[in-house]
Amino acid sequence: MLTIRVPDLLSKLQQLSSVKEVEQTQCLITKSGLFNHPFVISKIISFLSLSPLGSLVYAQAIFEDTAMDNPFVCNTMIRAYAKSVFPIKAIYLYNFMHRKDIKSDHFTYPFGLKACARVLWCNEGDIKCTQLDIACKGAEIHCRLFRLGLDQDCFIQNSLVYLYSQCGFLDLARCVFDEMTEKTITSWNVMISAYDQINDFDSADSLIGSMPGKNVVSWNMLIARYIRLGKIEDAKVVFQEMPERDAVSWNSMIAGYVQIKDYARALALFREMEIANVEATDITLISVLGACAETGALEIGRKIHLSLKQREYKIEGYLSNALVDMYAKCGHLNLAWEVFSELKMKHISCWNAMIVSLAVHGYCEEALRLFSTMEMSVDGARPNRVTFIGVLIACSHKGLVDEGRTFFNRMVNEYKIMPDIKHYGCMVDLLSRCGLLKEAHHMIKTMPFEANSVLWRTLLGACRVHHHVDLAEESFQQLGKMEPLRDGDYVLLSNIYAEAQRWNDVERVRSEMIGSGVPKKPGSSHIGIR
Repeated sequence: MLTIRVPDLLSKLQQLSSVKEVEQTQCLITKSGLFNHPFVISKIISFLSLSPLGSLVYAQAIFEDTAMDNPFVCNTMIRAYAKSVFPIKAIYLYNFMHRKDIKSDHFTYPFGLKACARVLWCNEGDIKCTQLDIACKGAEIHCRLFRLGLDQDCFIQNSLVYLYSQCGFLDLARCVFDEMTEKTITSWNVMISAYDQINDFDSADSLIGSMPGKNVVSWNMLIARYIRLGKIEDAKVVFQEMPERDAVSWNSMIAGYVQIKDYARALALFREMEIANVEATDITLISVLGACAETGALEIGRKIHLSLKQREYKIEGYLSNALVDMYAKCGHLNLAWEVFSELKMKHISCWNAMIVSLAVHGYCEEALRLFSTMEMSVDGARPNRVTFIGVLIACSHKGLVDEGRTFFNRMVNEYKIMPDIKHYGCMVDLLSRCGLLKEAHHMIKTMPFEANSVLWRTLLGACRVHHHVDLAEESFQQLGKMEPLRDGDYVLLSNIYAEAQRWNDVERVRSEMIGSGVPKKPGSSHIGIR
């Protein structure tokens, strides 16, 4: 057996910088018989689960090879899952600790509470949790804390305030805040942010006036408030005048510009951030990649991806989704598929990004095969609303009427997802493309909510292809009731009349268009110039 001293091994573990180094070190400790040494395994799992250069999947695999009874390692895994796109797994692990009587401490509970709060924020498609469910779990943890005498811990109290506010129980959050014997700036910021989220700015401003001091987080909250209200110029003033900035400050402004679709300014601010030597975080890159996707700035997106790969950065969660979406919208499905295939742990949003991308680009059979693969995957990803939009788009583009009806019914009956206007829109598009105009019309008229202009315009366009004058007239009239008619609407109906040789109606529609002052816009195309 290979002999190695524990101090030498721990020194090596402190210098880990990649998954490849972990694999080499794991071989070394296995040969030396130190795999089950608590300090050694703790160091490896800490790096893999928490470092941006690690791998949460790899950490989970090693964790499952241990006795899974080390409190520090359990806490580390709970912490890692709590900040990932799979926070529900942190709650499962927290429950496991208590079922197995594994000792918990004042580190366990803040991570568990954070996981509860983020389950709702992440909106996981495979988990059916309401605000009340999460609040009850949080209250259960709160009761345990009270019994253990840990309820006065400042970090735990901050986590409780955050949890209750995320679940919509502001009175409970404020009660915990008011009973805190020692309030840190973080405590004040968490409570102020809670009021900001429900637009109770009077309460938030009252607390701002009472707090003993402010830090960069306080200024960041003010930026976030203005951005949420659509006041990007006010946010810019705060950003420029704040005494210090951190990565969150830059992230908020970049995300703000993306939110108002000012992608050029978002990318310009990202370049300023790089010049200022502020290290980009996952949030930064997700926003920037979103801007790249919308503007077709493929080179910037590829540069970011290349940089991540060179640094062996952990590409997981929403960052991987952003890369898949960016490549797909820039027309490089092969690169999108490459990113998707390399993921070891796929969140439902990642499956959705790839399924929708394939469907939109006409790879309908591949999209449907991927959906089947997802249903059978070990990740346990459960289809959600977005998944079925992608599936129905694939059916529509391929003209798969029977399959579309089957998926629509499965969504309702098997997955208990009530269709919204987008799902009905996909079905109307599918039926219209295949000439089933009466069935499409029936679906529009019998929906549990009022149809929008998109559905009637879809039917109007199909009426020209399939020469159905009566439905075209009704669709045109319904559009006129909902919004000002566009030039394309008049032209479509006019052409339908022309093909039916109803020349008097052609002249009438064209006269109405001119009389309403609706100009016919000239056609145009966009091209990219290198």
